[in-house]
Amino acid sequence: MEAPKYIQLNRTGRMSGDQRRRRVGIVGYGHLGQYLVKRLQDDGLRHGLELAFVWNRDARKLVGIVPEELQLGKLTDFLERRADVIIEVAHPCIVQDHGESFLKAADFMVGSPTALADLDTELKLRKAAREAGHTLYIPSGALWGGQDIQRLDDGGLLQALTVTMVKHPSSFRVGGHLGELAKGAQQERVVLYDGPVRRLCPLAPNNVNTMAAACMAAPSLGFDGVKGCLIADPNLPDYHVVEIDATGQGGFSVSTKRKNPAACGAVTGAATFAAFWSSLLVCQGHGGRVYLC
Repeated sequence: MEAPKYIQLNRTGRMSGDQRRRRVGIVGYGHLGQYLVKRLQDDGLRHGLELAFVWNRDARKLVGIVPEELQLGKLTDFLERRADVIIEVAHPCIVQDHGESFLKAADFMVGSPTALADLDTELKLRKAAREAGHTLYIPSGALWGGQDIQRLDDGGLLQALTVTMVKHPSSFRVGGHLGELAKGAQQERVVLYDGPVRRLCPLAPNNVNTMAAACMAAPSLGFDGVKGCLIADPNLPDYHVVEIDATGQGGFSVSTKRKNPAACGAVTGAATFAAFWSSLLVCQGHGGRVYLC
């Protein structure tokens, strides 16, 4: 496979000269995948991007919407499409099963970072990125101040980090004990979980990607050291809330509260879609490492 070439954009955000566009593969065609495909079709060229392929577990959802030549029938055939960056917006199992292969051939943006709560998967993908020279991108999504957290951690100054996520009970896709707790939150807010993020990710893989991104931004704490608090609140029908509390040395502390508009029952807030597009524009190749974008 031809090595990816860096794309330089001029001040208008357009590709300079006759440089080759970066080819983007989209894995997953849910709401987020559909949004990214449309943005690539509408705005990709002026940003030096073009669609390489779209894959979905149920290929019937692509028929009549995604051009046939861009549909990828078997995910294992992705090499044929010569993508420069592959974006997973499907399910954590895709990251666990195919992430290593993706990184050997291209940069890889993980839309389901809860998959990295599995230590073997995280270590395997870090190694693949390092050895292949490709970048493992972690989109910030709904994580506000992720780069600041990363800088604090890089400097050895971060001591504690807590991420609290509050959503309407209908916005949770959880089963078991958490599911029963969420169903019971009809009159007042209920704490579904409060503890290390690693234990929470497999219980709520579709709801706590923001927490997982925070763990990757703060590797000194990681999934075991970052604390996650998940709350169901029946009085939040129109938005999700994400609160970040970080403490550092010498009495340093910072707290942020982000209100993300979201339809009742929606797993992903509206502002997160645009954030993913912005993250994609950052994926220009940053070498064999993990990069929060």
